[in-house]
Amino acid sequence: MRTNSRLNAVYEKAVEMPFDDASKYVFFSDTHRGDDSLSDEFGRNKHIFYHALNYYYQNDFTYVEVGDGDELWEHNNYEHIRNAHYMVFELLKEFFDNGRLLMLFGNHNDRLKSPAWVEKNMYRVYDDYLGEEVDLFPGLKVYESILFKHKKTGQKIFVVHGHQGDLLNDQLSHVSYFMIHFFWRFMHLAGVKYAASPAKSRRKRHKVEKNYTKWNQEHDTILICGHTHRPKFPDPGESTYFNTGCCMHPRGIIGIELVYGKLVLVTWRVHTKKDGTMYIKRTALKGPVPIKDYVQNGVVTHD
Repeated sequence: MRTNSRLNAVYEKAVEMPFDDASKYVFFSDTHRGDDSLSDEFGRNKHIFYHALNYYYQNDFTYVEVGDGDELWEHNNYEHIRNAHYMVFELLKEFFDNGRLLMLFGNHNDRLKSPAWVEKNMYRVYDDYLGEEVDLFPGLKVYESILFKHKKTGQKIFVVHGHQGDLLNDQLSHVSYFMIHFFWRFMHLAGVKYAASPAKSRRKRHKVEKNYTKWNQEHDTILICGHTHRPKFPDPGESTYFNTGCCMHPRGIIGIELVYGKLVLVTWRVHTKKDGTMYIKRTALKGPVPIKDYVQNGVVTHD
């Protein structure tokens, strides 16, 4: 199976990073930041995302962007995206400057797999106010996957976007790019959704999830993905395939926290008080569940 072989290859090349029970990470995927036009689905949640990101920055989390952070299939010019969401990028820069930003590429921003492209477009950017180039993410390394390994128990968490092995979004991604950039991009303004996306097709989404669950069951590794836009948080004893969900949902954003050795599925949404005041609230949908409670290859990884 193509998905299985692709994931095996990516797993073998994954950058290994240690963590322990004092570590704090937050995983968001599929923000699809655009140019803040009518077709920019991130635009509806940009204030929620900024508020959540600021919370994680103030509370010493490391931010892990699990692919498709920027919508580069619809928009060629990275500067337009950065200017449209200036405040978000300023906060991302704060994470980067403090060594707390990890970025993966997905299918919609697969240009980031080119170090030359990243250096040209993301190391430095033009500041309209100052009238000169300034540092953004100098020296940024963008990964296809990361393998987190617990310093004490050796338990592994494999993080990858999730498009690997998805024919139209991996092997034939150039075809999908052409269709989106030159056709669906404009249909998007009229509300037409791209049918080849697993986020829009229930059949494709289930197929991708089935393939990733099968791979996960054959490996001694917790798997965290994005791509399908559908959150997944298994109970202990089930296959340890997790999905972050996305940041484009009309009702808010969803992500996964890894904090003090426990996983939590969280959502950030706008709520209203009785007096009409609106506020943004974090809600735990599932968890916290200690990662050592998850069965891998039939063995519970308790100390």
